[in-house]
Amino acid sequence: MKLTYFQGDPPNFGDELNATMWAELLPANFFDDDPSTLFVGIGSVIQHNYPKDAKKVVVGSGYGGYTKKPDVHDGTWEFHFVRGPQTTEALGLHPDLAVADAAILLRQTKLPAPAADIKVGFMPHYESIERGNWKAACDLAGITFIDPSRPPDQVIAQILGAELVITEAMHGAIVADALRTPWIGVKAMHHVHRFKWHDWAQALDIDYDPAFLFPSNLREAWALSTGRGGSGPRAMALCTSRPAAPFNTACLHMAARSLQRLARQNPSLSSDAATERATDRAMTAIDGLIARYVRKEAFA
Repeated sequence: MKLTYFQGDPPNFGDELNATMWAELLPANFFDDDPSTLFVGIGSVIQHNYPKDAKKVVVGSGYGGYTKKPDVHDGTWEFHFVRGPQTTEALGLHPDLAVADAAILLRQTKLPAPAADIKVGFMPHYESIERGNWKAACDLAGITFIDPSRPPDQVIAQILGAELVITEAMHGAIVADALRTPWIGVKAMHHVHRFKWHDWAQALDIDYDPAFLFPSNLREAWALSTGRGGSGPRAMALCTSRPAAPFNTACLHMAARSLQRLARQNPSLSSDAATERATDRAMTAIDGLIARYVRKEAFA
């Protein structure tokens, strides 16, 4: 079985959890890099573009709308649980498969020591690191910048140590919620990243109402207003030219004030009961996965 997940440039916190978390939860040598069976774990990675003949073993993934819907009834898909009810509805799966994002299972792993001296942290979506100017905005606001491209243990330590996490990155909220750090979700600058939030939130009975965060520069304002990525030649020419400089500076200060305003709002957190229930259901699914595949190999 081959561990399969999205690998971005720069690395993305939620996806990179696959490289560390499963090693603690599954037996040694569970993965052998055999591409005939793909382990589809954390992320919006239920997609149509896997090899047609490969078996796809889904463990806590979600459908994010990034690609067309795969035919999950073609006999090559095996579902243990998925991120939420929007995934089951979109793909025609049994509603009982909607448990939670697999990253909730960090609760069952050894965690790093909490980082010290963090009151409020902000984690942008990893694409906003290149497009936006969030480190400078956080510095102006007196808020800790949580970089989603850093190694997972460093990010987890910051989330554990924070009193509040404001996050554009969905896995900033998922991990904060799982580890019981209050969080505030902000509307993603690019619209394609919004569907999946509701999928996860519904699974945990969270009344999710994303907050507006002022863009940190003109490129993000372009992305927010046009629904595009903000990286095309026209956007780059308009947003990085010399005449744009004062507008970028104004955006930066508005973004910092927006972060400060959000830090005073009431945060979100799923109930202890919902989180414990989802964790238990996810671990039951993991036990079933191990019994199915380890036992099969032991008697092969």
